[in-house]
Amino acid sequence: MKHEWFSAEQIAAARAEDLPATVQGINKLAEREGWRCDPEKARTIAGRGRPRWEYHVSLLPAAVQMRLALMHCEGSDAAEDASTGLWQRYERLSKRAKAECARRLKVIDKAEEYRRTGLSETAAVGAAAHETGVSPATVWNWRSQIAGIARSDWLAALAPAYRSASQSAECHPHAWDVLASDYLRPERPSFSACYRRMKQAAKANGWSPVPGERSLRRRLKKEIPDSVVTLARSGADKAKTLYPAQRRSRAGLHAMQAVNSDGHKLDVFVQLPDSDKPVRLLLLALQDLYSGKIVAWRLAQSENKVAVRLAIGDMVEAYGIPDIVVLDNGRAFASKWITGGIPNRFRFKVRDEDPQGLLKTLGCEVHWTKPYSGQSKPIERAFRDLAEEIAKHPVCAGAYVGNSPDAKPENYGSRAIPLETFRAHVDHMIAEHNARPGRNTETANGRSFDETFQESYSEAIIRFPTAAQKSLWLLAAERVTAQRGSGEIRLFGNRYWAPEMNAHAGRKVTVRFDPDRLQQPISVYTADDKLICSAECVADTGFFDAEAAQKHGRDRAAWQRAQRDQLRLQRTLTAAELADIYGATPEPSAPAHEPPKIKRLAVGGSRVIAAAQEDFEAIDDNEFEARFSKGLRLISGGEPDDL
Repeated sequence: MKHEWFSAEQIAAARAEDLPATVQGINKLAEREGWRCDPEKARTIAGRGRPRWEYHVSLLPAAVQMRLALMHCEGSDAAEDASTGLWQRYERLSKRAKAECARRLKVIDKAEEYRRTGLSETAAVGAAAHETGVSPATVWNWRSQIAGIARSDWLAALAPAYRSASQSAECHPHAWDVLASDYLRPERPSFSACYRRMKQAAKANGWSPVPGERSLRRRLKKEIPDSVVTLARSGADKAKTLYPAQRRSRAGLHAMQAVNSDGHKLDVFVQLPDSDKPVRLLLLALQDLYSGKIVAWRLAQSENKVAVRLAIGDMVEAYGIPDIVVLDNGRAFASKWITGGIPNRFRFKVRDEDPQGLLKTLGCEVHWTKPYSGQSKPIERAFRDLAEEIAKHPVCAGAYVGNSPDAKPENYGSRAIPLETFRAHVDHMIAEHNARPGRNTETANGRSFDETFQESYSEAIIRFPTAAQKSLWLLAAERVTAQRGSGEIRLFGNRYWAPEMNAHAGRKVTVRFDPDRLQQPISVYTADDKLICSAECVADTGFFDAEAAQKHGRDRAAWQRAQRDQLRLQRTLTAAELADIYGATPEPSAPAHEPPKIKRLAVGGSRVIAAAQEDFEAIDDNEFEARFSKGLRLISGGEPDDL
């Protein structure tokens, strides 16, 4: 606003409903409200007669400020700002208040209609008031509200200017701080209890004034946003739901371009063959992001690296290698068996000597989801359907345990499903989940997940693993040290060995094995993933097992014969043949002087030993080194008797 100071005459000319319409009324209001006591809000201007008072625009209600801006604006920008302010105020009105604006505008238009027929302004206002059932004074008041305002803004300018009752309710600052701080606690106390405690503290400390409870409720609702109240009383997770979730389009993907994975514990008791106590199994699944189809799944007692590896292996063997894999930030997925060699792992230390994990070996790009954020994992939506379909199916009657401790069914624990029966049931329900028509996702558009996947999959270029890669993703990798001597490998209590391991004894090697079949041979690789050999499992035998001892002796004898055969192949010349070859070479020339003979020292008494020790301690380091070197030369060239 260009003008910020207005006289009583200018304020009265605005003819606002919530202010007096006369100069005397404005002056009385200024004295009553104490406007003239604040030098920053009121000032005097010298003129003829007594000084004239002017008041700052911030003292006036918002509606009056808008009217004064329109009446005293300079330039199109100011007029546009005032018009925008009027319509913003109008949009905040209730439906009933907007209807009142339309009724007032209808009366004003009726008066304008009569005036255009030739009636005077007073007669036109009187006729319009009589026809619409309002008093002429009211019509004149409405006309003052639109004075100097463009016709297009009359509807907004005629808005009722009600003063909020809560503005007049004053509260001592300390009392308000105590009330707000008490209410905004995670214990979530009731407002009435907080108000009673605050009233007692205000009485003890002399805090005044303190409005009523309903007045402070309105102030709390007005001044503190609901999001802040939710954050303080319900926590960050609840407050996060007040912000809309990100909606990401999958239309730009194709089948098997990207998959996401996670685990979900099923609410069913399952009886394992080797356990007397029933357990709840975890469903670990991988979902194609484009279609929503579940492309692989495994059942496990916990979210572990073995189950993750097997599920990824099932997916790769059936549908190929995805370009991108979105993983949960769990320990099983961040294991070096799965993501070893990927620099952006959140868990565990990243070491240069770690072996490459399965996804790194397959050339997949790994993305991690945000911890404790179900919105960033699309598979969570599939788990919600599968949990309902699997656990509450009639096949699981009596074995369903409920989705929370206080939601146990009446027949809780009356039955446990055998593992094989439950595995077949899960397979059937996932197949039904993929084949169910009428999916309303962005890519399915009424089709099933299977149909959506197959249409894109038939046209996409998919990478499939080679035979060598299959041996990698089916096996887990671990960096171990081959034993010194034989080079055998010790892993999970088993020993593995092959003749090729002799050359790698005491060195770090990478082994790949199937944790479910530890008795089978393991593949051994160098640090840079070059295959060394396939090492067989060496079984332990009983201490007095004669048959096993005989077999071990035969095997060792056969190995020794093989080594001797290789030695014969490598050593093609005999010692006599080597002597003939070396004898044909000219002998080296004799030295220029005869080396001195070394006389033997007969150690026969303590005096000789003491003299030798005394002589040894008398020489310095350089002389000792010279004597020692000379002695070696004499020993190598002397006669046996001299030694």
